[in-house]
Amino acid sequence: MRKVLLAGGLFAFPAMVNVSQIKAKASVAQYDGRLQKIEQFFADRDCPLRDSAAVFLEAADRNDLDWRLLPSISMVESSGGKDYRNNNVFGWDSCHESFSSVGEGIHYVASQLANSKRYKDKNLDGKLRTYNSNPEYPHRVKAFMRVMDPGEKRRAVMN
Repeated sequence: MRKVLLAGGLFAFPAMVNVSQIKAKASVAQYDGRLQKIEQFFADRDCPLRDSAAVFLEAADRNDLDWRLLPSISMVESSGGKDYRNNNVFGWDSCHESFSSVGEGIHYVASQLANSKRYKDKNLDGKLRTYNSNPEYPHRVKAFMRVMDPGEKRRAVMN
């Protein structure tokens, strides 16, 4: 009986709420200054991805990526979630890849940037050049990273 009630409760949950965003918000400390910086970065630009700030942070931490990288790529690729399809805010695989949610896409791309043969063991510039061969691409992404937090010392944008 309990299993039926639990399943029924899950189906009654509002469809607009993204469960992965709730889990990420709970696992990321609300006092983490990086979370507020990501939220403010997107809010200042009126970007829908503000609601995914905790997911970006969780994916970056889980994959040992600079916390500013994923939001910055999303700005270049989809204007922070203003223009995308198939829950693919990164333009991954030339926008052919589909994800069940924006959160799934964030975690997938983070994992690829950290662990796949194409990206693993490359510095930031190497990852960005592999991601997009346009010579200006690394500069565009890193410019957003500096805007988000120009004083970040943990992983230098100067790679």
